[in-house]
Amino acid sequence: MADKAHGDEGGLAFHPMDQFIVKPLFGDGPVGMFTITNATFWMALTIVCIALLLVVGTRGRALIPSRIQSVAELAYGFIYKMVEDVAGKDAVGFFPYIMTLFMFIVFSNFLGLLPLSFTTTSHIAVTAILAMAVFLTVTIVGFVKNGVGFLGLFWVSAAPLPLRPILAVIEVISYFVRPVSHSIRLAGNMMAGHAVIKVFAGFAAIAAISPVSVLAVTAIYGLEVLVSFIQAYVFTILTCVYLKDALHPSH
Repeated sequence: MADKAHGDEGGLAFHPMDQFIVKPLFGDGPVGMFTITNATFWMALTIVCIALLLVVGTRGRALIPSRIQSVAELAYGFIYKMVEDVAGKDAVGFFPYIMTLFMFIVFSNFLGLLPLSFTTTSHIAVTAILAMAVFLTVTIVGFVKNGVGFLGLFWVSAAPLPLRPILAVIEVISYFVRPVSHSIRLAGNMMAGHAVIKVFAGFAAIAAISPVSVLAVTAIYGLEVLVSFIQAYVFTILTCVYLKDALHPSH
């Protein structure tokens, strides 16, 4: 009621966090397990865009590539080199999975910058699933490839013997914290940037500071474009680092 009254008096009333509310795509009913929401719509659109780029855009396989084929090849080469350089040549078998992660995150981030869109990667429910999938994958791979030797990842043999048990406990805790930090980093950065843009956009209604607000929104929007790519890159390269630990726990 206070917000409504404030708006009636000609003041500024806006809610920066409303843009992150998951709503039914059709109607105003409750969100159920099988409800098509704005979140599911934008995730589906992300998959469609990825398919258009990587499947439709490269179907000709021309020797002189088109622009869309060049972008697809650039993304392919970029992630392939990352996997090979960070995790090693024996990690190349996991390239399709890591490529899928990167493309989904980067497209979700960029689509979230469109007006009236929904940023799916701003929700911890989405990023936590991605992070847990990475965590379970590298853990299973670690034990399958190395057996009990995978536990050597937690034993710091270079440290003095009395400190090794203490360091082992710290290493175990840090290992299980990985999916938490992995998911919160992405969701937190995307949510914070979009909330700041909404705040400055709300101040554009005040004539006295409208030019400053427009300049601020433009600058932050440009920064968010960069952050959208960087966060996808960070999530992906951390996945490669975790995969390297799984394949080479003694390194």
